[in-house]
Parts: sequence; C-alpha cells; structure tokens
Amino acid sequence: MRALIHLWRREVAMAWSGGGGPLLACGFFLCLTVLVPLAAGGDPAGLKPVAGGIAWLALALSSILSLERLFERDHEDGALDLITLGPVPLELVVLAKAKAQWLAVGVPLAITAPLAAITLGLPPGLAPLVGLSALIGSLGFALTGALGAALALGARRGGLLIAVVVLPLFIPPVVFGAGALERAANGLDPAPALAFLAAYVLFATVVTPFAAAAAIRNAQG
Repeated sequence: MRALIHLWRREVAMAWSGGGGPLLACGFFLCLTVLVPLAAGGDPAGLKPVAGGIAWLALALSSILSLERLFERDHEDGALDLITLGPVPLELVVLAKAKAQWLAVGVPLAITAPLAAITLGLPPGLAPLVGLSALIGSLGFALTGALGAALALGARRGGLLIAVVVLPLFIPPVVFGAGALERAANGLDPAPALAFLAAYVLFATVVTPFAAAAAIRNAQG
C-alpha cells in the first residue's frame, strides 16, 4: 500500500509539472468555447440549444492533450520497466496514473466547464450541474484515455493514434453529459443521464486497468 501511495504521489507531481499541467488543457478548452460563438455568428438564440453539446465536445478534446505523455516518458527513460518489476501490480499502476491524470487535468477542466458553458449560452442556474457532470465525465475520459495511451505506447505519432483510439470511446460520456444538461434546460430530471454517465465511469474503472496493463506488457515484450 505504501508503494502504491508513493507511486500515486509521483504521478500527480509529474502530471502537474509536465507540459504546463492543467494550464494547457484549460486554455485549449476556453479557446474552443470562445471560437465556436465567433464562428457561429454569436447569436445567443442559435447557440443555446447546442451549448451543452459544444461544451462537452470541447471537454473531450481538451482531455486528450496530455495523454501522450502518460506512459511514453516512463517508457523512454526505462522507469516503466522498473515500475512493472516493482511490488505494485501493473493494473493498479494504470489506475493510479489515470486517477492522477484526472486530478491534474480533469478536475481543473471540470472547474472551468461552468464558465465555458455559460459563455456558450446555458443558464447560470445550471452551473452546478455542469460542474458535477464534467467532474464525473472527466474521470471517464482519464480512464479511457489511459487505455488509449497504453495502446499507443512506443508507436510513432502516438498522439494521433491516441486520438483515433479514444475519440470513439468518448462518444458515450459526451452523449450522456450533454443529455443531462439538455434535460435540465428543458425542465426534466437529469438524473437518468447522470446515472448512465456514472455507469460508463464504473465500467471503465473495471475494464481499463486490465486492458491497458495487457497493452503495456505487449509493448514491453
């Protein structure tokens, strides 16, 4: 347990310090939410029906930016080989890295999401729901993204490969998250959509560690 906690602290420190930490992802997120209204003409009435979907799409794209270095830098300097031979099972290593990625990137994005959604035209009263759904969804993005990063380990142009792998897997949380916001904006209960979003995260929590660990072992072999 002590080794796992030490590993998790290391991953959190590396996620915050490497590549600007959450600043790059949050800056990209805000830039997207500013550019879309400019491209659409800036009509609030036209943006309001699709504001939730645009915010979630921007959240998904922003979550991809730092995934390439999740395993690649440890693979390049040999640290991943030492971690694999250590006392912590590789499946728990994957889970620790995904949770560190969520804490360093996903949580700041979730804090930024209400501001971005309101900028796109969502009512300010939905800000808590935006933040809650983004917090849950960003955890799913981090878990699924860890799988994509493991599959792209050692590949040339790994960042592009990660995007190709994870973007289709990001569709369910985007649909459920945007659906929760749309239901709330129309006066309906967003709980069913949030339940589906939470179920996706639980499924990813169970599947991702084993699938990503197998991909890492294959890359090391």
